[in-house]
Amino acid sequence: MSTYKKICITNRKLVKGDFLEQIKRVLQKEPDLLVLREKDLNETEYEALAEEVKKLCENSSTTLVVHSFPAVARRLGIYWLHMPLAAMRSMAAEEKAYFTALGVSVHSAKEAVLAESCAASYVTAGHVFSTDCKKGVPGRGLSFLKDVCQSVSIPVYAIGGIHEDNIKDCISQGAAGVCMMSEYMNNGI
Repeated sequence: MSTYKKICITNRKLVKGDFLEQIKRVLQKEPDLLVLREKDLNETEYEALAEEVKKLCENSSTTLVVHSFPAVARRLGIYWLHMPLAAMRSMAAEEKAYFTALGVSVHSAKEAVLAESCAASYVTAGHVFSTDCKKGVPGRGLSFLKDVCQSVSIPVYAIGGIHEDNIKDCISQGAAGVCMMSEYMNNGI
């Protein structure tokens, strides 16, 4: 059993084959959380997909996290939500109160402090290493990650270019865990 959390961030465009079949394979690896990111979908399309993924997660130890659509989460009875910082800041306190956990994406220690002050339960900090998702943009590095971890009292999860060979580096900087997209979305799993 690991002492850190592993989080799957989805991106169906990286999947070769059926997305839901890939999610089944991912769930066999037992990530702690599965953030259904799918930023290109509108709310109706996202909700239909979230409903299918929720069914798969109900038979696993993995918690499903809705990304960017608080109304979808409420309609589906999902209590974990991940938001961009600006969107999280604009949520009403009553809306935030529904959720067991609120995650926020941050790109600096200053943003992490702001997220924590806005009731974030955790932050994802990135991108730490170079990644195909941000081609041509250098990673912010381990010192960035350490600064973010030291700036807040909530869990910080490293994101961006994370794979089995650099997880320990992230944890050594204070991260509570790591987020991986490509590692989970390719057919290697």
